[in-house]
Amino acid sequence: MSTHSTKTPWLPFGTADEAEVRLLCLPHSGAGASSYRTWGEGLPDWIGVCPAQPPGRETRRQEPPLSEVGPLVSSLAQDISAVINGPYAVLGHSTGAICAFELCRELRRIGAPQPAHLFIAGRRAPQIEERSSGLGELTLDELADVLRHHGGTPDWVVNDPAMLRMLHPLLTADFAVSEAYAYTPEPPLDLPITAFAASDDPRASVTQLAAWERQTTGEFTLHQLDGDHFALFTHAARVHRAIGAALRTA
Repeated sequence: MSTHSTKTPWLPFGTADEAEVRLLCLPHSGAGASSYRTWGEGLPDWIGVCPAQPPGRETRRQEPPLSEVGPLVSSLAQDISAVINGPYAVLGHSTGAICAFELCRELRRIGAPQPAHLFIAGRRAPQIEERSSGLGELTLDELADVLRHHGGTPDWVVNDPAMLRMLHPLLTADFAVSEAYAYTPEPPLDLPITAFAASDDPRASVTQLAAWERQTTGEFTLHQLDGDHFALFTHAARVHRAIGAALRTA
Protein backbone atom coordinates (compact mmCIF):
# COMPACT_ATOMS: atom_id res chain seq x y z
CA MET A 1 0.00 0.00 0.00
CA SER A 2 1.17 3.52 -0.75
CA THR A 3 2.25 6.15 1.74
CA HIS A 4 -0.84 7.93 3.04
CA SER A 5 -0.83 11.68 3.47
CA THR A 6 -3.83 13.95 3.97
CA LYS A 7 -5.99 12.70 6.85
CA THR A 8 -9.54 13.75 7.65
CA PRO A 9 -12.14 12.35 10.09
CA TRP A 10 -13.68 10.48 7.15
CA LEU A 11 -10.31 9.23 5.89
CA PRO A 12 -8.25 8.54 9.04
CA PHE A 13 -5.54 6.60 7.18
CA GLY A 14 -5.07 9.31 4.57
CA THR A 15 -5.63 9.84 0.88
CA ALA A 16 -2.84 7.73 -0.68
CA ASP A 17 -1.63 10.66 -2.77
CA GLU A 18 1.24 8.68 -4.29
CA ALA A 19 -1.00 5.91 -5.64
CA GLU A 20 -2.09 5.73 -9.27
CA VAL A 21 -5.67 4.97 -8.17
CA ARG A 22 -7.29 5.31 -4.76
CA LEU A 23 -9.88 2.83 -3.51
CA LEU A 24 -12.31 4.31 -0.99
CA CYS A 25 -13.79 1.50 1.12
CA LEU A 26 -17.05 1.84 3.07
CA PRO A 27 -17.60 -0.66 5.92
CA HIS A 28 -20.49 -2.92 6.88
CA SER A 29 -22.79 -2.33 9.86
CA GLY A 30 -20.98 -1.91 13.15
CA ALA A 31 -17.55 -1.83 11.52
CA GLY A 32 -15.09 0.99 11.00
CA ALA A 33 -12.17 1.91 8.79
CA SER A 34 -9.88 -0.67 10.39
CA SER A 35 -11.91 -3.50 8.82
CA TYR A 36 -10.17 -2.69 5.52
CA ARG A 37 -6.73 -1.91 6.93
CA THR A 38 -5.26 -5.40 6.67
CA TRP A 39 -7.69 -6.58 3.98
CA GLY A 40 -6.32 -4.00 1.57
CA GLU A 41 -2.70 -5.07 2.00
CA GLY A 42 -3.14 -7.70 -0.70
CA LEU A 43 -3.93 -5.17 -3.41
CA PRO A 44 -1.27 -4.05 -5.92
CA ASP A 45 0.99 -1.24 -4.73
CA TRP A 46 -0.39 1.14 -7.35
CA ILE A 47 -3.82 1.02 -5.68
CA GLY A 48 -4.02 3.13 -2.53
CA VAL A 49 -6.60 1.87 -0.04
CA CYS A 50 -8.51 4.67 1.72
CA PRO A 51 -10.87 3.17 4.33
CA ALA A 52 -13.75 5.48 5.25
CA GLN A 53 -14.66 6.11 8.88
CA PRO A 54 -18.35 6.93 9.49
CA PRO A 55 -19.20 8.73 12.75
CA GLY A 56 -19.75 6.72 15.91
CA ARG A 57 -16.85 4.26 15.75
CA GLU A 58 -13.12 3.94 16.31
CA THR A 59 -11.48 7.37 15.79
CA ARG A 60 -14.97 8.99 15.68
CA ARG A 61 -16.57 7.10 18.56
CA GLN A 62 -17.44 10.32 20.39
CA GLU A 63 -19.68 11.44 17.52
CA PRO A 64 -23.29 10.23 17.23
CA PRO A 65 -23.72 7.65 14.46
CA LEU A 66 -25.77 8.63 11.42
CA SER A 67 -28.98 6.66 10.82
CA GLU A 68 -29.83 7.92 7.33
CA VAL A 69 -28.03 7.54 4.01
CA GLY A 70 -28.55 11.15 2.88
CA PRO A 71 -26.58 13.03 5.57
CA LEU A 72 -23.86 10.39 5.52
CA VAL A 73 -23.13 10.56 1.80
CA SER A 74 -23.55 14.34 1.68
CA SER A 75 -20.83 14.81 4.28
CA LEU A 76 -18.52 12.21 2.73
CA ALA A 77 -19.00 13.60 -0.79
CA GLN A 78 -17.90 17.05 0.36
CA ASP A 79 -14.82 15.53 1.97
CA ILE A 80 -13.91 13.55 -1.14
CA SER A 81 -14.34 16.50 -3.47
CA ALA A 82 -12.05 18.57 -1.22
CA VAL A 83 -9.17 16.15 -0.64
CA ILE A 84 -9.12 13.43 -3.31
CA ASN A 85 -7.11 14.34 -6.38
CA GLY A 86 -6.75 12.04 -9.36
CA PRO A 87 -8.44 8.74 -10.25
CA TYR A 88 -10.31 6.87 -7.54
CA ALA A 89 -12.84 4.06 -7.15
CA VAL A 90 -15.37 3.23 -4.43
CA LEU A 91 -16.09 -0.10 -2.72
CA GLY A 92 -18.86 -0.85 -0.27
CA HIS A 93 -19.83 -4.00 1.64
CA SER A 94 -23.34 -4.62 3.01
CA THR A 95 -24.64 -1.33 4.46
CA GLY A 96 -21.50 0.24 3.03
CA ALA A 97 -22.61 -0.87 -0.44
CA ILE A 98 -25.81 1.17 -0.43
CA CYS A 99 -23.81 4.11 0.95
CA ALA A 100 -21.22 3.68 -1.82
CA PHE A 101 -23.97 3.72 -4.45
CA GLU A 102 -25.66 6.82 -3.04
CA LEU A 103 -22.24 8.46 -2.63
CA CYS A 104 -21.68 8.11 -6.38
CA ARG A 105 -25.09 9.66 -7.06
CA GLU A 106 -24.39 12.51 -4.62
CA LEU A 107 -21.03 13.20 -6.25
CA ARG A 108 -22.85 13.40 -9.58
CA ARG A 109 -25.41 15.83 -8.12
CA ILE A 110 -22.76 18.24 -6.84
CA GLY A 111 -20.71 18.05 -10.03
CA ALA A 112 -17.68 16.44 -8.39
CA PRO A 113 -15.33 14.12 -10.32
CA GLN A 114 -16.89 10.67 -10.64
CA PRO A 115 -15.22 7.45 -9.49
CA ALA A 116 -13.60 5.27 -12.13
CA HIS A 117 -15.42 2.19 -10.80
CA LEU A 118 -17.97 1.08 -8.19
CA PHE A 119 -17.44 -2.24 -6.38
CA ILE A 120 -20.36 -3.78 -4.48
CA ALA A 121 -20.63 -6.77 -2.11
CA GLY A 122 -23.13 -8.15 0.38
CA ARG A 123 -26.10 -5.94 -0.55
CA ARG A 124 -29.03 -6.53 -2.87
CA ALA A 125 -29.53 -3.97 -5.63
CA PRO A 126 -31.03 -0.70 -4.36
CA GLN A 127 -34.29 -1.12 -6.29
CA ILE A 128 -34.97 -4.32 -4.30
CA GLU A 129 -36.47 -3.50 -0.90
CA GLU A 130 -34.44 -4.53 2.14
CA ARG A 131 -36.07 -6.65 4.85
CA SER A 132 -36.25 -5.19 8.36
CA SER A 133 -34.31 -6.98 11.11
CA GLY A 134 -36.02 -5.14 13.98
CA LEU A 135 -32.57 -4.76 15.52
CA GLY A 136 -33.56 -1.77 17.61
CA GLU A 137 -36.19 -3.83 19.41
CA LEU A 138 -33.91 -6.74 20.33
CA THR A 139 -32.75 -7.60 23.83
CA LEU A 140 -29.02 -8.02 24.31
CA ASP A 141 -29.39 -11.82 24.20
CA GLU A 142 -31.36 -11.57 20.96
CA LEU A 143 -28.77 -9.18 19.54
CA ALA A 144 -26.02 -11.67 20.37
CA ASP A 145 -27.94 -14.41 18.55
CA VAL A 146 -28.37 -12.19 15.47
CA LEU A 147 -24.66 -11.33 15.39
CA ARG A 148 -23.69 -14.99 15.76
CA HIS A 149 -26.01 -15.90 12.90
CA HIS A 150 -24.74 -13.14 10.62
CA GLY A 151 -21.07 -13.82 11.38
CA GLY A 152 -18.24 -11.32 11.14
CA THR A 153 -18.32 -10.32 14.83
CA PRO A 154 -15.61 -11.71 17.16
CA ASP A 155 -16.82 -14.15 19.82
CA TRP A 156 -15.37 -12.00 22.60
CA VAL A 157 -17.69 -9.17 21.54
CA VAL A 158 -20.77 -11.36 21.16
CA ASN A 159 -20.21 -12.92 24.60
CA ASP A 160 -19.63 -9.63 26.44
CA PRO A 161 -22.92 -7.97 27.54
CA ALA A 162 -21.15 -4.68 28.31
CA MET A 163 -19.65 -4.56 24.82
CA LEU A 164 -23.01 -5.43 23.24
CA ARG A 165 -24.68 -2.68 25.27
CA MET A 166 -22.11 -0.20 24.00
CA LEU A 167 -22.46 -1.35 20.38
CA HIS A 168 -26.25 -1.46 20.34
CA PRO A 169 -26.82 2.24 19.45
CA LEU A 170 -24.22 2.06 16.68
CA LEU A 171 -25.68 -1.14 15.22
CA THR A 172 -29.19 0.26 15.46
CA ALA A 173 -28.16 3.36 13.53
CA ASP A 174 -26.19 1.39 10.95
CA PHE A 175 -28.99 -1.06 10.27
CA ALA A 176 -31.39 1.87 9.97
CA VAL A 177 -29.18 3.32 7.22
CA SER A 178 -29.81 0.19 5.17
CA GLU A 179 -33.30 -0.84 6.24
CA ALA A 180 -34.91 2.62 6.19
CA TYR A 181 -33.35 3.36 2.82
CA ALA A 182 -35.94 4.38 0.24
CA TYR A 183 -34.75 4.02 -3.32
CA THR A 184 -35.50 6.98 -5.57
CA PRO A 185 -35.12 6.29 -9.31
CA GLU A 186 -32.48 8.37 -11.07
CA PRO A 187 -30.60 7.84 -14.33
CA PRO A 188 -28.13 4.94 -14.09
CA LEU A 189 -24.55 5.74 -13.21
CA ASP A 190 -22.18 6.33 -16.10
CA LEU A 191 -19.42 4.16 -14.66
CA PRO A 192 -18.69 0.43 -14.52
CA ILE A 193 -20.01 -1.63 -11.61
CA THR A 194 -18.52 -4.87 -10.33
CA ALA A 195 -20.54 -6.94 -7.84
CA PHE A 196 -19.23 -9.74 -5.64
CA ALA A 197 -22.02 -12.19 -4.79
CA ALA A 198 -21.68 -14.84 -2.08
CA SER A 199 -23.23 -18.23 -2.78
CA ASP A 200 -24.73 -18.58 0.72
CA ASP A 201 -25.64 -15.07 1.85
CA PRO A 202 -29.17 -14.98 3.33
CA ARG A 203 -29.26 -11.19 3.04
CA ALA A 204 -28.16 -10.84 -0.58
CA SER A 205 -28.57 -13.65 -3.11
CA VAL A 206 -26.64 -13.98 -6.34
CA THR A 207 -29.77 -12.96 -8.26
CA GLN A 208 -30.22 -9.88 -6.10
CA LEU A 209 -26.59 -8.88 -6.67
CA ALA A 210 -26.98 -9.42 -10.42
CA ALA A 211 -29.76 -6.81 -10.38
CA TRP A 212 -27.13 -4.11 -9.84
CA GLU A 213 -26.66 -4.22 -13.61
CA ARG A 214 -29.70 -1.93 -13.93
CA GLN A 215 -27.80 0.83 -12.12
CA THR A 216 -25.12 1.45 -14.76
CA THR A 217 -24.89 2.42 -18.40
CA GLY A 218 -21.35 1.05 -18.40
CA GLU A 219 -19.91 -2.42 -18.07
CA PHE A 220 -21.30 -4.70 -15.37
CA THR A 221 -19.38 -7.67 -13.98
CA LEU A 222 -20.61 -10.24 -11.47
CA HIS A 223 -18.19 -12.45 -9.54
CA GLN A 224 -19.63 -15.31 -7.50
CA LEU A 225 -17.78 -16.28 -4.32
CA ASP A 226 -18.31 -19.40 -2.24
CA GLY A 227 -19.36 -18.58 1.29
CA ASP A 228 -21.52 -16.34 3.43
CA HIS A 229 -22.11 -12.63 3.92
CA PHE A 230 -18.41 -11.99 4.56
CA ALA A 231 -17.07 -13.82 1.50
CA LEU A 232 -15.50 -10.52 0.39
CA PHE A 233 -13.03 -10.96 3.24
CA THR A 234 -12.60 -14.74 3.22
CA HIS A 235 -11.81 -14.65 -0.50
CA ALA A 236 -9.73 -11.48 -0.33
CA ALA A 237 -7.04 -12.69 -2.74
CA ARG A 238 -9.56 -13.41 -5.50
CA VAL A 239 -11.34 -10.11 -4.87
CA HIS A 240 -8.05 -8.24 -5.02
CA ARG A 241 -7.21 -9.80 -8.37
CA ALA A 242 -10.59 -8.79 -9.76
CA ILE A 243 -10.26 -5.22 -8.46
CA GLY A 244 -6.76 -4.90 -9.86
CA ALA A 245 -7.85 -6.14 -13.28
CA ALA A 246 -10.86 -3.81 -13.34
CA LEU A 247 -8.89 -0.71 -12.32
CA ARG A 248 -5.94 -1.45 -14.60
CA THR A 249 -8.28 -1.07 -17.58
CA ALA A 250 -10.18 1.92 -16.14
